[in-house]
Amino acid sequence: MITMSFKQQIQPDCLPRHIAIIMDGNGRWAKRQGLARMFGHRQGVETVHTITEAAAELGIEYMTLYAFSLENWSRPKEEVDALMTLLVDTIVKETPTLMKNNVRLMTIGDLDLLPNATRAKFAACLEQTSSNTGLNLVLALSYSSRWELTQMARHLAQKVLQGQLTIEQISEQTISEHLTTAGIPDPDLLIRTSGELRISNFLLWQLAYAELYFTPCLWPDFTSEEFYHAIVDYQHRERRFGKTSEQIL
Repeated sequence: MITMSFKQQIQPDCLPRHIAIIMDGNGRWAKRQGLARMFGHRQGVETVHTITEAAAELGIEYMTLYAFSLENWSRPKEEVDALMTLLVDTIVKETPTLMKNNVRLMTIGDLDLLPNATRAKFAACLEQTSSNTGLNLVLALSYSSRWELTQMARHLAQKVLQGQLTIEQISEQTISEHLTTAGIPDPDLLIRTSGELRISNFLLWQLAYAELYFTPCLWPDFTSEEFYHAIVDYQHRERRFGKTSEQIL
């Protein structure tokens, strides 16, 4: 009996438009190998390369990766410094591949906290890939959903105080337009690796109706076939958005 791969089972006419991923498990992967945590982060970068190419090949429109949270700044300085160096090296190395695959790089988060050299490299890559029309790869860097919602509330309050907006004009659409993800569709599918069953302050507003997929696989072990498996699982679900099954038929 011939078993179809998960990639072969994907229905190309109902792909998720936007996939968000919490890439968890780099440190635990390294520990299991008897290695320092940074080896796990380096291996995790290879997985990012693999999954980005898989998403681009399938025709996914948006993919948001939770690369570094605001809370991650509280990690040991040596690890944070090494992660920033890894980010810069990766951007320089991967920009030609992004161009080859027609991938546009985008970022969300409090980028002012990033080191100047890191910001400069990202700015150069953002500019170089800005005209690409394939996958939009969004990196959540120095990001926290509560930070984002706080910033949104401050911006709306300032507009009300300045008479640019009335309280009655504030709607769900208004809120969405003042988030860092303005112009980006909400995720259809959230994938989290490593077996943890939480969202960890990631896209709390945007994930309101996303399908959640949790896998025990650690991020460095997350293959393209694991990625395809998550998409197949998503395609087998019924998304009702508060309606009954009969209403969406």
